[in-house]
Amino acid sequence: MKTSPLDSVHHSLGAKMLEFGGWNMPLSYPIGTLAEHAACRKEAALFDVSHLGTVRVSSFDAVAILQSQLSNDILKIGRGRAQYTHLLDDNDGSVIDDIIVWWRDDDSFDVMPNASNTDRVMDALDGEDVTDERAVIALQGPKAKDILEKVSPEAARTKRFTVFRAEILGARCIVAGTGYTGEEGYEIAVPSEHATRVWEALQNEGGVPAGLGARDTLRLEAGLPLHGHELGPGITPLQANLEWVVAWNKERFRGRKALEKEKAEGVKRHLVGLSIDGRRPARDGAVVSNAAGEPIGAVTSGNFAPSLDHCIAFAMLNGVHSVGETVNIDVRGTNIVGTVVDTPFYQRAK
Repeated sequence: MKTSPLDSVHHSLGAKMLEFGGWNMPLSYPIGTLAEHAACRKEAALFDVSHLGTVRVSSFDAVAILQSQLSNDILKIGRGRAQYTHLLDDNDGSVIDDIIVWWRDDDSFDVMPNASNTDRVMDALDGEDVTDERAVIALQGPKAKDILEKVSPEAARTKRFTVFRAEILGARCIVAGTGYTGEEGYEIAVPSEHATRVWEALQNEGGVPAGLGARDTLRLEAGLPLHGHELGPGITPLQANLEWVVAWNKERFRGRKALEKEKAEGVKRHLVGLSIDGRRPARDGAVVSNAAGEPIGAVTSGNFAPSLDHCIAFAMLNGVHSVGETVNIDVRGTNIVGTVVDTPFYQRAK
């Protein structure tokens, strides 16, 4: 099992650890997931996301490689920007991985796959795996900028979805205005040997350590998909309501023909958001039925939403379903009612 450069920090803080994507990562700290979630929504939370891969693509034809392999159009952005995109299966158009690309320099990109997919992304892009050279620290929440500014005013100048080289406590870092919580914030790639010092400085200025448990409830409230749940084998961007990630203006990219066929024939199932009264969550795999009792799909992710004080879920359902429609969810033999709602479930105050 792989460990983060911050592994000793997590143990010193009393973190509860678990295996995730082949990495030993913190699930939660002694204050608990609910408190960590609240800290991100109200103040700022610190997450170790070093389990994400970093595949560096640096060559004269880097742009051409990314354009031919990834679904989005990297030319919509430019150097010093970040973009969300997909690597698709060429046969059925399903999502092999969802990815953030950091455009570092003219011909240099850091492609950030999910932990378990680093090798597949590296092979597709003919890139170099530099995951072991850095830690990635996510600082997220309404006070994230104030905290980072105290540690590195230079780094705090990073704007949303921009990528910026900055010095933090003498370490040359790459800072991106990205995240996975629905809050403003940063993801900071720090050379491994400097990771502990940067983490501790951010924590000393008010960043609250938070684990994968809070990261999951935060992303679900924000309506963000998780690979292996809302995305993965058999699930296309069209089914997941992510057609905006598909650059139809490009003549070719992996999976294009399969998506063209699906679009022409009509998308047969769709990801929907469900609001559920009470505190009993519908977990992934729970069968969803219509009013007539006929199975129409299954929950892909579900949990209690601390910011909303009730449960929410994503479900992949056959057909088209309108906001306000109710469905039945089988939770361990007990029927609970879900109402189709718009996502994101939660949006931060402007």
